[in-house]
Amino acid sequence: MAGKWSGGVVESTDDEAPPSVAEWEPVTVPGRSSQFVDAAAPIAYRRRFPDPRRVGTERAIVEFRGVRGHARVWINDEYLGDHDCPFTPARFEFDPREENELVIVCEPSAATAAIESTAAVADAAVPGIRGGVSVSRRPPSFLRDLRVRPRLTDDRAVLDATLVVDAGESIADSVTFSLRPEGFRGGGSMARATVEGAAGERVRVEKRIEVRDPSLWWPGKLGPQHRYTLRAKFGDDSIERSVGFRRIERDEGGFVVNGHRLRARGLTVLPDTADQELVDRAAEANANLLRFPAHVPPSAVYDACDEAGLLVWQGLPEPSDGDQERAAATGERMVEHFDRHPSFATLGIREIGPDPFDSPLGSGLRAKLAIRWRAWRADAAGSWVAVESTLPPHVDAIPVTGPPGTDADAWAISPGWGYLDPSDVEWLLERYPAIARAAVGFGAATVRDDAGVDDDAGIGELDARVLRARGLNAESSRTHQVAVLKTVAESLRRRGCGIVVADALADASSDGGRGVIDAEGTAKPAYEALAESFEPIQTVVDGRPTAGETATLHLVNDTAAAVEAAVRWHAGDRDGSLAASADAYARTEVGTVSAPRDADELLVELVVGDRRIRNRYPL
Repeated sequence: MAGKWSGGVVESTDDEAPPSVAEWEPVTVPGRSSQFVDAAAPIAYRRRFPDPRRVGTERAIVEFRGVRGHARVWINDEYLGDHDCPFTPARFEFDPREENELVIVCEPSAATAAIESTAAVADAAVPGIRGGVSVSRRPPSFLRDLRVRPRLTDDRAVLDATLVVDAGESIADSVTFSLRPEGFRGGGSMARATVEGAAGERVRVEKRIEVRDPSLWWPGKLGPQHRYTLRAKFGDDSIERSVGFRRIERDEGGFVVNGHRLRARGLTVLPDTADQELVDRAAEANANLLRFPAHVPPSAVYDACDEAGLLVWQGLPEPSDGDQERAAATGERMVEHFDRHPSFATLGIREIGPDPFDSPLGSGLRAKLAIRWRAWRADAAGSWVAVESTLPPHVDAIPVTGPPGTDADAWAISPGWGYLDPSDVEWLLERYPAIARAAVGFGAATVRDDAGVDDDAGIGELDARVLRARGLNAESSRTHQVAVLKTVAESLRRRGCGIVVADALADASSDGGRGVIDAEGTAKPAYEALAESFEPIQTVVDGRPTAGETATLHLVNDTAAAVEAAVRWHAGDRDGSLAASADAYARTEVGTVSAPRDADELLVELVVGDRRIRNRYPL
């Protein structure tokens, strides 16, 4: 049902009566309705469609996916109900006519407030439908939903399946569950369960399915991404879910997956920017984790992460100042919904905004003193462990993510952008050593050639202020972005940081942003630069190299095997080679290099067996 939609600002609505809209205008559903970004009232969306049924005994169902905001639904002026969850589909049955009119009113909710608190995308919080709308015909009794929880025990794997059958008529039958490997040799299984219910009931069927000798799912380069398909069949109706078996834990060194260490190298994903292609490009940039703060991507993005072997750090779609009881309920629902995805690694519960770090600072001693003052008066965060305690024991959670000075479990830092210079990340780590456990949020925005830096709407007010304060334009902002991402990411990796997540994967606005890929899908120079910095085995420079000065090289090894390698370097008319070695998950100093004053680039090449791994530094 894409296209031919109209939308408008709601003037008035009374309980279950259809809304009053002063003016309808063309809109795109699914999508972001930017023209309503400043509207304080709810937004109505309207579409006409024909009867989807072929015969009168079939049932008509309307479904919405990716609802942004609290939605209320009318068809032919009849109120069907409401829905307020951004990650579960909304389904309503209706009595169709030959021609029908659908009206959806979306108003602000906790989910839109959570996105607003990130201040990342100007129109991302506009209430609407992001995933899509469909109208379908179904038999009198059909399979409404299938939830699956995979579990690993000491000697086997178990699937706990919960099936919901919508009984339009009295039923006394059985459902068949079949499990098969996806694209690899492995054991399958089949089981049956009885289904009995009266007309009008929603029958809940629970079944435990054991899997002998399960093949595990692994992140990226640690191993294959083995998955299984569970299919439930009831009469002529069927429903499928893809599942994977793995065990994920987290400690100060990062994640432990199936008993093996994984140091996370990731990228933040902004609302409404993720699709399967971008997931693949993140993997190509050597990322092994994607972070979705305060919003939930479509299920297809989770499927893509499962396939690509990327872990997901999923944020809770709740405002940072929201109610803990509601947050706990949302977290439990999210686990139930996403637990079947092997990529679902950790749940971020509370995201504290940048205040009091929301005004840019310069560099030098005065700026460092100001950082310490701001950190001292930052929100102490408080305890959100109570929310974490409501989650199932097998689910990892990061209760609080916030700036230095907060009692956080992961830290949002901004050296080289919101404050100080990129190389001052070393001072920040020395002053606040806990940051080395999990650091996120660092990066720098770029601006498009024909986008004015004075225009705050496209790239966000804070980033526009920083661009102006640093005197950056379209060209220099891209150079600065490379310097920030490389310097901070490599310093964190050299310090052994367990989780390193840069901002961001892609821009949400054509005017620019912090993405290493622009809104049209074109990679910026920072994409390749960060891909080099994220190589699992890499030679990195201590700090930011400068022409005419000596730089120290370090070998960073984030793999489970020791490394013996040769390091070759070239800068201007000078070159050289050094021997290098590092144990598994270790960092070692290699030696020093000296670039001449007229050199414009330092090229470092690491030779490991038949592999040549490059790292380039503009001077």
